[in-house]
Parts: sequence; structure tokens; C-alpha cells
Amino acid sequence: MMYKSDIMIALITLLAALFASCSDNMGTPDDRLVAVTSLIEPMDAREVVLEPSVSAALYFEWDYVNPGEAGVATYRIAFDNADGDFSSPIYIITADNNGLANHVTVSHRDLNKIAGKAGINPSATGTIKWTVLSSKGTKTMKSSQEYNLVITRLAGFEDIPMELFITGEATEGGADISNAIAMKNLAEGEFEIYTRLTAGQPFKFVSGKSGESTTYSLTDDNIVIDGSSEVPLTGVYKFYINFEIGSYTTKHISKVSLFLNWSQLYIELPYIGSGVWGVADYEISGLSGNDNTDDRYKFRMESSEGETEWRAADNDSKPTGAPEYYYMVERTNVTQWTDGQIWKSPASDGWSGKRYDITFSLNPDGPYTHNLVIK
Repeated sequence: MMYKSDIMIALITLLAALFASCSDNMGTPDDRLVAVTSLIEPMDAREVVLEPSVSAALYFEWDYVNPGEAGVATYRIAFDNADGDFSSPIYIITADNNGLANHVTVSHRDLNKIAGKAGINPSATGTIKWTVLSSKGTKTMKSSQEYNLVITRLAGFEDIPMELFITGEATEGGADISNAIAMKNLAEGEFEIYTRLTAGQPFKFVSGKSGESTTYSLTDDNIVIDGSSEVPLTGVYKFYINFEIGSYTTKHISKVSLFLNWSQLYIELPYIGSGVWGVADYEISGLSGNDNTDDRYKFRMESSEGETEWRAADNDSKPTGAPEYYYMVERTNVTQWTDGQIWKSPASDGWSGKRYDITFSLNPDGPYTHNLVIK
């Protein structure tokens, strides 16, 4: 509960603040203003290599204006080209605490945009300038100090697509962009897909299936705007694209197999389409002893990058009935025994003498998963 004395104190405080904002001329606003005299951080000519991490940032600080000369001011940090005079800054950021603080933290991603506005190309190093503007009402004054900042930009793109598709004559969807295949979105700016491509035919990546969209293609180790790409061999490929750092990786997948741990039997799964491999009504026979009764299994993939395994992230039990039981993760340490990272056949009497439907799905529309059904 607020008492009368509390209300009176609050009113007195408010009136004092109002009077403090006025000059000796009653009712005249205090429009005194001076420029910031000293920039503190980062030091002049500081070199910064930008990082793609969301948390990467640079701290800026400067001295407050003298309150005896200017009262309370608000602050903004301004950026300009190396030869600019700040008459038309390329970027302005309000200081922390709605402009009242003498500092602000600027993300590396924002610095990357600012450097781009200054004409510095991705992956290149260049210089921009920064200073501080103090303001009160309609008045603004620029600091007498201007510091250089030497920035090495990210290799990535300033405008990162929210979604990405693959299209073109070489793809499973063909050249009709309405049939473009959506890629799996792993994180902001990161996409991947497993898909079949035809050698000698063009393909490209697009940010949308209709309307205005941006086209991307691959060259050397970089992603570029416009153009198209080709693969040297017809087959299934994995593409991983990272717009944050402007690079990609690819591998040609030659084989996917079900792998039985004890017998080390490989059962090759042909590629069906849409990122799915599988067999239907496949009979396993001829196994005996532990080769037959040990129920552990996983998958192995052969590619231009070598052999990898697809295993359970954390499992060592029979099927539970939950979809998550069948989810898969790729591992590079290929070895026979990976207890705690395997699945088990639903059968209790061995592998042999049964027919199976087996699917291995890296379809981008859902979790990477598989299924093993005894007919």
C-alpha cells in the first residue's frame, strides 16, 4: 500500500527531475550538448576476424559527455567507409539502455553487414571507421575522435535463405521449379540433402519454388549467386550447404547396406528415390549359430569420403514401438562392436528363414530413420 507520504516523495522527485532538465530560464528546455571526447574500445586500428557463431560479438565503449556541460545525453554509434566523413553514415546503432549507456555490444553478424555496406567483399579484409554521436532533442554532435576498425569478413551471405530447394534437369524433380525438392534445414543457414543426380545435366539451388527467388550454384569450394552446376557421375549425392560461412561439402554415395553385427553380413539396399534406400520381401537364409541368433544390427554407407556407419544415438534394446527407436545418426568410427548404439531384430528366433521389408530413409521431410519389418 502507498501512503500519502510516499506519494508526496514521488511527486517531489518527479518535479525535481523536471526542474533539473530546465535551465535558469524557467520553462526553457536544457538543450546544452557537447561531443564525446574519448573513444575507449575497441582501440584504433583494431583487427577483427569475424566468426559465424551467433554469440560472437564486439564490445564498444566511450566516455560520457560532461554532465556539467551538457546534462544527460543519449548516444549512438556510427559507422562509415574508411574515407567517409560521417555526414551520411552507412550504419547507426543505438547504445545500450535505450541510448543512455556509454557502451553497446555489436554482433559479428551485424559487423559483417556493415563491412558489406562499406564495399568489403566476403572473406576479404578492409577498413571501416566508427565514432559516437551524442544527442539531445533535435541536436546531434559527432565525437572529435574517429577510430578505424580492420575487419575480415565472413565468407557467407548477408541475406540467408529461410529454406532451400534443389532443381534442374539433373535432379529427381526435373527442371520444373514447382517440383523442386526441399532440403533439410539443420540450423539457420545450414541445409543438406541426399538425392540422385544425372551426370552432364544442370542443377541449381533456389530459395523458393515460386515468385521471386534467389538462385545459387557451386564453384570450387564456394556457393555463388546464379548459375548452375553439374556432377561428373550419375548417382546419389549428399550436399551440405552453409550460407553462414559460404561453403559446401559433397560426397558421392555408392552403397548403403544393412549390417549384422555378429556375422558381419552386408545386405545391400538399392536406392529407391527421395533419399530412401530399401528392399521388399528380402529373404535372409543360411545363417547358423551366433551368426543367426545375435540380433544386433546397424547400417553402413560407402561413399567418395570412405565408409561410415548409421547407428542409434543411444539404444541397446528390442523395438519399443516408438518412432524414435528407429532414428539414426551418422558416425565415422567404423567398427564391428558399438554396444549402446545399435538396434535389435524384433524376432527372438534368429535372422534366417524370414522375409523382410527394410527401408533406410534420409528423406529431408522428417527425422533420419529406418524400418525393419518381418513379413
